[in-house]
Parts: sequence; C-alpha cells; structure tokens
Amino acid sequence: MTSTNKPLILWYDKPAAHWEEALPIGNGRLGGMVFGGLEREIIQLNEDTIWSGTPDCRYQNRPFPSLKEARSLIASEKYNDAQTILSQEVLGEYTQSYLPMADLVIAIDGVRNTSQYRRQLDLRNATASVEYVQDHISCTREIFASAVDQVIAIRLIIPSDGMKLTACLTSLLQFRIERFADNHIVLKGKCPSHVEPNYRRHIEPPIIYDDRASIEFEAHLQVHSNQGIVKVNDQLELEIQDAHEVTIFLAAATTFPDVANENRYDQMRDKCMERLSQARSIGYEKLRARHVAGHQKLMHRVEMDLGASDNELLPTDVRLDLFRNGSEDPQLATLLFQYGRYLLISSSRQGTQPANLQGIWNDKVRPPWSSNYTTNINTQMNYWPAELSNLSECHEPLLTMIHELAETGEQTASISFNCRGWTANHNVDLWRSSNPVGKDGGDPKWAFWPMGGAWLSGHLWEHFAFTQDKDYLRDHAYPLMKKAALFCLDWLVEDESGYLVTSPSTSPENMFITSDGQRASVSKAATMDMSIIWDLFTNCMEASEKLEWDAEFAEELYSARSRLYPLHIGKHGQLQEWFHDFEEVEPGHRHISHLFGFYPGRQIVLHQHPELTEAVRKSLRRRLENGGGHTGWSCAWIINVFARLEDAESAYQYVRTLLTHSTYPNLFDAHPPFQIDGNFGGTAGIAEMLLQSHAKELSLLPALPQQWSQGSVQGLRGRGGYEVDLSWSNSELNDAVIRSFVRGVCTLRCKKQICEIESDGVSIDYVKLDESQFYFEADAGRTYHLTF
Repeated sequence: MTSTNKPLILWYDKPAAHWEEALPIGNGRLGGMVFGGLEREIIQLNEDTIWSGTPDCRYQNRPFPSLKEARSLIASEKYNDAQTILSQEVLGEYTQSYLPMADLVIAIDGVRNTSQYRRQLDLRNATASVEYVQDHISCTREIFASAVDQVIAIRLIIPSDGMKLTACLTSLLQFRIERFADNHIVLKGKCPSHVEPNYRRHIEPPIIYDDRASIEFEAHLQVHSNQGIVKVNDQLELEIQDAHEVTIFLAAATTFPDVANENRYDQMRDKCMERLSQARSIGYEKLRARHVAGHQKLMHRVEMDLGASDNELLPTDVRLDLFRNGSEDPQLATLLFQYGRYLLISSSRQGTQPANLQGIWNDKVRPPWSSNYTTNINTQMNYWPAELSNLSECHEPLLTMIHELAETGEQTASISFNCRGWTANHNVDLWRSSNPVGKDGGDPKWAFWPMGGAWLSGHLWEHFAFTQDKDYLRDHAYPLMKKAALFCLDWLVEDESGYLVTSPSTSPENMFITSDGQRASVSKAATMDMSIIWDLFTNCMEASEKLEWDAEFAEELYSARSRLYPLHIGKHGQLQEWFHDFEEVEPGHRHISHLFGFYPGRQIVLHQHPELTEAVRKSLRRRLENGGGHTGWSCAWIINVFARLEDAESAYQYVRTLLTHSTYPNLFDAHPPFQIDGNFGGTAGIAEMLLQSHAKELSLLPALPQQWSQGSVQGLRGRGGYEVDLSWSNSELNDAVIRSFVRGVCTLRCKKQICEIESDGVSIDYVKLDESQFYFEADAGRTYHLTF
C-alpha cells in the first residue's frame, strides 16, 4: 500500500474580498489571515495569549446557598421556580474575549498590467502564496508561520525594475508604533481589562481599559533586502525602494502569564529579538525548509484518496459552487478532511493554548461568543480528530488546559456546589474561569452546566486509549479523572426511586414543555448528564484495572454506576432527553446532547444494544425532520452519529450538507458566523466513516458511501495502540495494514471475509468469531498485512 501524496491545495483566481475568503496560516501560537491583494496585501494577525481580562478573572465563583431549595422545587416539578433561583444566585461573571493582535499591511507601488493571478494555500507545506504576471514577468509572494523558529516569514519577488513598497502595523487595540532600527519597527499594545460578550448589547461601555494588570504585547517587524534601500519613514512605516526581493520577518510576545512582572518589557523584547536574530542568521530558504519539514512530520502521517474528481484543477470556490449544484467531487471531501488536520496543526501545538471557537484566527475585539472555549460541545469537538487522525501531539494543549482548569475548578466545586474534586461549566477562557457565567440576565439553559469538567476528562482517557501510554495515565490523566469523578459522586443525589440523579440539570441550550404547558430548561437527570457520568466512571474503572491500583475507588464507582438513572425510550421511540418524556420546545434543536452515550461516548454500542441504538436513530431522524443540523458544528456532529450507526449514505449526505450549506469560500466552517469546530468535527466524521475503535475492536470501513467506492487511507489511529491503512475498490475492502504498538488481542470487524493475515512473510493464525468479526494475537512493534 503506497502513499498517494496528491496535491492538497486551496486556490483562487482573485484576492480575498472578505475575511472568510482569506487563507489561514499558523504555528499554534501565531496566526495570520492572508488576503492576497495585488497593490495592498493585508495579513490579519493573532497571538494565542492576547485576551482581555486580568489574573483576577481566574476565581469568580458565587456560593449557591439555596441549592437544597432548588432541588426540592425540582422534585416538586416547579421547574421555573428552581430556574429563577439559579439565575439569581449561582450564575457569575462572563468569560473574557480572545482578541486580534494587529494587521500587517504591505502597500506595493507600480502594480499594473497583471494577469494569471493565483492565490493559494498548500496544506502539504503550510505556505500561502500569491503569483501573478506583470508585463510578462512572473511575480511571487510567499507567507508562512514557522513553529520551529516562531516567526512569520514573508518573501516578495518582483524581478523587473525593482519595487517600492511600504510595510506597516496597526491594531484595533490600544497601541503605539516605535522605530527600533532602520529596518525594524515595533507595535506595542495593551489589551482591555474587560470586554463584554458580543451578545450583551445593552452594556456600556462594552470595552474597558484601565490601570488593572491586563495583558500587554509587542509585535516586531523587520525587513531585509540585499539590493534595495530600507528606512523608517515619518509615518513609522518601513519603506523599501529599488528592491527585487524583500524578506519580512515578524515576531511577537506577550506578558502572559506573569502580567505584572517588573521585567516584562525586557522579556518581551528579548524574546522577539532572539527569534528575529535567529531567523536572519538562518536565512529564508533554510527557515522555510525547517518549517516545511516540521509541518510535514505531522501532516504526512495520514494520506487519503476518496476517488478521482473531474474538478480537482479548478479554483476551490468554483469547486464548491459546482458541488452545491450537484456535481460529485470525492477529492473535495479529502481536501476538507486534510484541511481540518492542517487547521489543528496550525492552531494547536505543544506548548501553545488550545484551539478556541475560532482556532487562533479572529479579527474582532468582540468576536462571536467571545471566541472562548465553549465546553458543552464546541471545545471537545475541536479535538475529536486529534487522536484518530494521528495528531496526538496536537491534543496536548487541551490536555494541559484541563490540568490548569482543574485548579480553578476545585474552587468552583467547593464554593459553588460544596463538592469534592473539580468541575467546570460551559465557558472557559485564557484565565481558566470555571464558574457558571450569566450574571445579570443569563439563562440557565446555557449558563448552568457543571458537567464540563467530567466531559473534558474524557479527553484524558482518550489520549491513553489511543497511545496506551501507562506512564501518562498514571501520572497525569488518572488523578484528574478521579477528582472529576469525586465531584460527580458528591453532585449526584438519590431520588425517590433510589436512583442517583443530577439536580439541578439541563440539556445544553435546549428547553422542554411541562405538563401544564410551561417552557423550562432546568430539571433533573438530563440524559447527557447521566451518560457523561457513566462514561467518566467507566473510564476511571478501566484505568484502575490497567494500572492495577485504587481498586477500592473503582468498586465505589461500580456501585454508583449501577444506580445511575437509566436511559429511557420515549413515546416517539426516541432516546429520552430528560428525566420525564417531555416534548421539546424546539424539536429540531441544533444540539443532540442526549445522544452523547452513542457518540462520542460508548454507553450505547450499535452491535450490542439494538433497542437503544434504534432509539438513537429515531432521535436523530426526529431532529432532522424538524429542521435540525442547520449549523456547521451540528451538521458535523450528525456525520459522526450516522457513521456510528453505520448509515453510510446518510453520513455522506451530511458531509455534502456541511460543504454545501456550512462552508465559506476558504473552507472555514460557517455556523454562521465562522466557528472552527465544524471543520474539526467534519474531519473526525470522515475518519469515523472509515475506521472505528470505540467498541474495543477495529471496525474497517463501517460507513463507506457509494460515492467513495474506490480509494485508500493510510495512517489512521485506532484505540488500543494501532495504526491502520486501508484500500478498497467497488465499495469492498481489498487489504489492510495494521501496525501494533503494544502487545495484545486485536479484534476486527469487517463486512468482507478475511482471507489471510501475514507478518514478515509468515502467515498469522486468527480466530473467527462470526461472519464479520475475528481476532488475532498482535505483538508490539509488528506490522500485519490483511487481505480480504
């Protein structure tokens, strides 16, 4: 099985007119949106620690003295009275906002008589470029963000009479420009101490600058040209004359996390100068080579070919339009899959902040939903493809955030809920605030949701499940998983039937209709709560078994899990979303939270729980028949659920819907507005259609649609410590390669009969369990070739 190595390029025949048409570059910490203008290039810039707020934002918990009363009201089915108590007592300050750093504007004089314009982003080398012909001479521009050397690099080549250009920095935040040297300017900026969320329109002023210790930053811009003249003009712009080739380096640093350090300005300057000096000494060509090599180490782990496309050579926006009008384009799905991987590599690298609602790309001071971490689905969806698509290192920023969040979450658990362990609610920011937000007008249907910590803890387990790294499980994951489980043990209460339930409880952002016709969102034992807790307890129990320790706690969890309020099937045949079989206020609601136990959880497994699986199917169909799946990330979630249902054609239908209804010209996901979770969820969904491993088996091609009848994939990861290659034709699996990183029993499920397994030229014995399932003994470090 050989690598396809087909081009992976987004390209356009005109400059970007809008931000959602610009092309993203990033190194995990620095991000840029490249517009590609002929006479005026704009690169909108971000740095991942440029947020509003101050260190005081870490701890903003409010006590909940009337919790017992709220539970009593819920037990008496006085749901709105309980909801009022939540609104008045426990909802606290809102999270802070992720902010834009600056714009780099390059004005080029003398652009005329141009033709053959091409603007592109090459996903294989993580480089954006612009090419055009002027007076029969080729002109080029390249831009990339190096993770290896921590700079953004730009090279412009105009090999005619030379060029005159100016390069300047500006910002939407408070800033000033200073001359550093003849070829070097610095933007020095300050973040607001507070920014109101964009949906809080009645608050004045919405943006506050004061003398509190908010984050400060510097962006250093340096220009080099061997032939031309470089100077800083009276407008504090870098001015270049008579140059045929110009190289520009940008470095940036902030005062986070030690925002009040008396040496902070020296430290920022020294960091930037060190990076610029290194870039200059390395030189552009070597810098680019180092950047490409570092990127491809991650990007090239997975190759995918979903079939030939007649439209592959057309501009990306033209391909999208043709696809919307009914044309098939299998490689457009491949491009979407790999674009999601590219965006994760570009926005989430070891040592950076995790990808937020917009990854690292944001051009607004009051971005949608503060561009924060929304942990009732969106943040988790960002990382659904991390392990499966062989980008385990890119998972690390989220895992690190979970560790940091557990510190603030312990105070939230103690002060707000009088519980052990740690928790988080539905919004998190750079300061790792974990309290329920929504003070002065927030609605508990979205603001009150103390299950964020429990769900995030699932990512700790998933990292182990794929890597089988017991040191990581013992030293890093399990202690936090246990503390999240302790919170859940304390948060659960016994109901009148002896079941353990959560109370108060919401199903994120959804509402129900009570028996007397009222609309409410607060009740007890929402299905998502119970499934997340089931998942966490199960993960902790399996971790205890793997590590051979803490057996007493595992027994406690086993006992509690057996008493959790069970899943129910409602009057429509659907999986019940709440404790009672309430009617939904919005039957087509974008969230499908009650299906958590099926995806991304594993409480309900297709081949083990037929009745509950059918209830999942009916729930999903009921949502869709009433207009659900209308937002980008919701559509991506649906792809994954249909993949788990092994409903290939429906899964593909929503891949198509994601591309036709929820994708901007630059392939960013459209909620609308832009949210990056739909990109990551789409990548996960396409992978889930080809390989699944949640049921302690590798399921090969479980949801292969007719439109991808011929193809291959190399490098997907499976839980249990496996890497998998697959190739197929006529919609049937031909062969597979499985690389095992640990010793153990490898169980597989496939719709086609196995013919042979061999490793190193030796035939390997296998045991057939039924017509579609078999297993063999795998050794660590060996590769197995399977033919069908």
